[in-house]
Amino acid sequence: MTIQPVDLPRSTPTASPILDVSGLTVSYGDRNGVRTAVHGINFTVGAGEVVALVGESGSGKSSTAQAIIGLLPENGKLEGGSIRLNGQEIAAWPQRRLDAIRGAVISLVPQDPGSSLNAVKTIGKQVAEILAIHGEASGPAAYAQAIELLERVGLSEPKLRAQQYPHELSGGMKQRVLIAIAIALKPSLIIADEPTSALDVTVQKHILDLIDELRREYGTAVLLVTHDLGVAADRADRLIVLRHGRIQEQGLTADVLARPQSAYTRQLLADAPSLNAAARSPTDSWHEGGEDIIVVENLVKDFGLGGPNRFFAVDGVSFRVKRGTTHALVGESGSGKTTSIRIISAFEKPTAGRVVIDGLDLSTLRGENLRLFRKKIQLVYQNPFGSLDPRQTVRRIVEEPLLNFEPVTRQERAERVVSIIDKVGLPADVLDRRPHALSGGQRQRVAIARALVLGPQILVLDEAVSALDVTVQAQILALLQKLQRELGLTYLFVSHDLAVVRQIADTVSVLSAGKIVDSGPVQEVFGNPSSAYTRELIEAIPGKKFPAQRPSPLISTGTQP
Repeated sequence: MTIQPVDLPRSTPTASPILDVSGLTVSYGDRNGVRTAVHGINFTVGAGEVVALVGESGSGKSSTAQAIIGLLPENGKLEGGSIRLNGQEIAAWPQRRLDAIRGAVISLVPQDPGSSLNAVKTIGKQVAEILAIHGEASGPAAYAQAIELLERVGLSEPKLRAQQYPHELSGGMKQRVLIAIAIALKPSLIIADEPTSALDVTVQKHILDLIDELRREYGTAVLLVTHDLGVAADRADRLIVLRHGRIQEQGLTADVLARPQSAYTRQLLADAPSLNAAARSPTDSWHEGGEDIIVVENLVKDFGLGGPNRFFAVDGVSFRVKRGTTHALVGESGSGKTTSIRIISAFEKPTAGRVVIDGLDLSTLRGENLRLFRKKIQLVYQNPFGSLDPRQTVRRIVEEPLLNFEPVTRQERAERVVSIIDKVGLPADVLDRRPHALSGGQRQRVAIARALVLGPQILVLDEAVSALDVTVQAQILALLQKLQRELGLTYLFVSHDLAVVRQIADTVSVLSAGKIVDSGPVQEVFGNPSSAYTRELIEAIPGKKFPAQRPSPLISTGTQP
């Protein structure tokens, strides 16, 4: 089907904004009534300008973006306000009329590349489709233009990629495909809704560079929706800070970062790891210079690919972690981080090499000894929404390890559960709630409590703060440091976020393609990296354009989220 074009210009004189939003109000209805998510906000975006909407989950960022492009969910409603695109009011347009300008005049780059492409269509057909829908080209001509667009956004072997399906592409490749679709018709405005939040730091930089290059070339206006203050600081001309659907402040990026007017903005800036460059001081370490509690020697894990071919997920990895310190494993997707920690936690066996935990060689553990070993080392996972049983109360979730590992009385279980919930900074009344009634930060505190209830010596934190908003993230990191000091815990901290690693870790190993390419104290590795790969990772950390000299957000736990 070809959409008939509407009479809306694709460009506008520089003096007038591409997008002019006034009094925008958005609400959602459910069985509990109507909730207003965006309260009468006003802002503009000019030609060739990048304006960032920043704020935490629930701030109204995505609701604003969806309202502008007319893609609110079924229970969402544009209650009032004006949306002028290239000078024309579009707020009251029906979906059929909006369909005619989506892609042609206004485009969306969504957050999740994995769910935004059609799994049963080839990449080339999906890119060509936007050209055919708007009558720009069809058949072989549209397909040829699709290949040119894939090449334009930097995809290697574009003819091959055009024949592939989404599952055959990496996350970064899929995001480039979505950008190719977004720019196909040279729209006046691109809304980029958390376009890099699921990507590794170097892939993130490449994607943001690409959007910036296209903006300069075509004069496209960009509305960048992000919770990452570092990304906004580097990429936006102006910042709009949202909280609870209201604008806290807006202005030139340099002005807002240098002289934030609202307390909320000041808190966001103080909590942003990428805007606070100070590394953790070695004197913060617990038991500096103590014994090694984790010893990993020449670890290898390979998998058969058919015939004689082998894939080495981990290839000769060695490192040591001193008791009471934090060691970070960093690297991009596919670097070997997850496989390494699964072996260290005794969930997988290595092909070669050995792991010694607190004097125990894991290769010697069998049966009951292996089961009891799990009391010594516990995992906290990335997603606090998926790692807790939604059917159980918090009380049951936290006491479950005691039921599995320690035959203690009901009263002692209850006392230990109450004690550990208090230690992670949660009120006692959460015990009878279920996970859906908790915030993301509260859920992650429950996950930490569950991991600590057995009194382990080591916590493996697998991207444990990457799914959290910046302020909640800062509070969880502060909590982890507090617990480490009080309990003498050792952390193995797995992350692709070097800004967070810089703040929390004492030592670090950088992995690439299953091998360690840099290792040592964080200050040394960050200050003088020996590998080109590590230098690229460090260079890709956002926020360098406006480095902030602020106290570390890890000084205090703040108010628990």
